[in-house]
Amino acid sequence: MPVPIGARLPPPDMAIDPLMDFRLNPVQFQAHNKVMKICIVSDSHDRSDALVYAITAAKDEGAQAVLHCGDLIGANTLRASLKLGLPIHAVHGNNLGDISALYRMMIKNPGIFTYHGAEAELELGGRKIFITHMPKHGHAFACTGDYDLVCHGHSHTAHAGLQRHIKDGECWLVNPGSVAGIDAPGIDAIPTWILGDLSNMSFEIRRLPEGR
Repeated sequence: MPVPIGARLPPPDMAIDPLMDFRLNPVQFQAHNKVMKICIVSDSHDRSDALVYAITAAKDEGAQAVLHCGDLIGANTLRASLKLGLPIHAVHGNNLGDISALYRMMIKNPGIFTYHGAEAELELGGRKIFITHMPKHGHAFACTGDYDLVCHGHSHTAHAGLQRHIKDGECWLVNPGSVAGIDAPGIDAIPTWILGDLSNMSFEIRRLPEGR
């Protein structure tokens, strides 16, 4: 049977039903299309507590989905976050971690956790969104004019701004920084995440409190 275009398949070493398709079904798609507020995080690097804090804070402010821009590393990092009930969309970063474990977690948590691989294309709240990890990739895709929002990570430094694109318009390009506040070469990082409102395309950089 041909593999459907857009299907996200697990690594070949995993035993799984070949007819299984990990794309959103119509009901899930309709629910995602109503999403207005989102929690954007990245570079948690196995720090579960920081991830839980950011998602909880975002949920308390009405967020309905989470976008993780990579460097999760271990699947166990997500266990406590999944219990919060918000759908989590994640890509991997330059620190791949246990990819097979992430696919297995997706299978066990349908509709709650989606592991897209290296990059993701989503439509939430009627907005076209692209998620990747590396800043140069994020900048390049923001310049295409194909998306309303492009999210990336890696630099461990938060920013949110408009990027001009080749279709004579602008795209939001955001980096939530490292939610765990992990230093990077030349960067004295602070723990940050972004609360986004897709209804008015506003993006607020939030800082986790000291001693969280």
